[in-house]
Amino acid sequence: MSEQQTLIELVEEAPFRFRIPQCGRMRVPGVVFASRALLPEVGDHQALEQVVNVATLPGIVRASYAMPDVHWGYGFPIGGVAATDIAAGGVVSPGGVGFDISCGVRLLAADLDRHALTPVLEAVVDDLDVAIPRGFRHGGVWPVSRGELGGILSGGAAYAVGRGHGVERDLRRCEDLGTVAGADPDLVSDRALERGLRQVGSLGSGNHFLEVQAVAEIYDEPTASVFGLRADQVCVMIHCGSRGLGHQVCGDYVRVMDAAMACYGIDVPDRQLACAPVESRQGRDYLAAMAAATNYARANRQLLTEEARRIFQARTGTHLDLVYDVSHNLATLETHEIDGRTRRLCVHRKGATRALPPRHPDLPDDLAPVGQPTLIPGTMGTASYVLTGVQPGHAFHSTCHGAGRVWSRHAAARTVGGKALRAELEERGIAVRGASWKGLAEEAPAAYKDITAVVAASEGAGLCRKVARLVPIGVVKG
Repeated sequence: MSEQQTLIELVEEAPFRFRIPQCGRMRVPGVVFASRALLPEVGDHQALEQVVNVATLPGIVRASYAMPDVHWGYGFPIGGVAATDIAAGGVVSPGGVGFDISCGVRLLAADLDRHALTPVLEAVVDDLDVAIPRGFRHGGVWPVSRGELGGILSGGAAYAVGRGHGVERDLRRCEDLGTVAGADPDLVSDRALERGLRQVGSLGSGNHFLEVQAVAEIYDEPTASVFGLRADQVCVMIHCGSRGLGHQVCGDYVRVMDAAMACYGIDVPDRQLACAPVESRQGRDYLAAMAAATNYARANRQLLTEEARRIFQARTGTHLDLVYDVSHNLATLETHEIDGRTRRLCVHRKGATRALPPRHPDLPDDLAPVGQPTLIPGTMGTASYVLTGVQPGHAFHSTCHGAGRVWSRHAAARTVGGKALRAELEERGIAVRGASWKGLAEEAPAAYKDITAVVAASEGAGLCRKVARLVPIGVVKG
């Protein structure tokens, strides 16, 4: 353990809320939303050290926040939230977004109950297994030209829908109506474009998945009804991001900002926190390239939606309606009140989900009375949750994004066998199709925190409110 790790102090200031007092180079305190059971174990403070490091960023306001699913990441902890004041020289850091730009979750709901799907479940999952490209070497559903890729980077899901891949309602149930403004494909490198050409409509690998799920419990029936959810209903959840294109964009701009920091007199305790002022050329370029990668991710999930719809229509005769699409790896420009003044902030959410409360001005009319659907995926064999935002909106209206790893992929693969895991899950009635046995083992439920405990801590901390719990009945893994 490093000297800095030994000096980290956690003060429990309220249930599910711990403070790391401001000291040394920290410009603000750290705040960790968690139960005691979910805090990093003694001697494993890497994630907390990263919370402290983020608190040193120029322009940071309020606190360096960590969600209940926090764990070690690149520069920022995964489950980290930080906002910088643009007018006060606030910075943007690619490490505060991560390599999988706009990785997120999309939930679809069928007009079908679980018992009605049972006779054809295996066939549906088999069809999805064949139709959904995943892994490192597989292509995408939609092979595109360079011109079409430019349209995707500029227009996101809206461009895909305009080309016949979806319906207009899909855009109303997607963050930013499916398209992030300000994207500039010219600021995406040739290498990133090359990687993106062959992956439009693909899951990728790691913790990405497409799950067939059933609504196991409703906690708030009026809100669930507005979202389009009811008990025993069949749903499809898609978890993926911007694939190789987003990864390349992040890597490209980490290098750009690492070289530029000295020009702005910026010194950070970890080179992985490379950053530049939001209003600098490097900051503006990164945000424009990040927006392009975000649009790619939105289009990616839109294409996978259409594949799932095609299979459900053929096997069950039912349509899949979009409940919502939300990202959990983004930096967004938002207006918040800080110390009694309205300020324009760059809000980094890395492994954290925006959770807008009822009547927030950014919500569409149909969701305004109840708040934003916030989608929290579990792991194979565990539940996923649908939440909504609440007031006052701690951490800039942010909440958790999933269970959070406790084992590395290498440790999970050493501990769990892929074939044995699949057999165990199928004994529980969950049809599992993986790209490889090793990939299944790496994503074993035991490798993650308890998703129910994470959601309970998030709700207990006042970050969100539970609406529904979903359980997997069919899993297609990357």
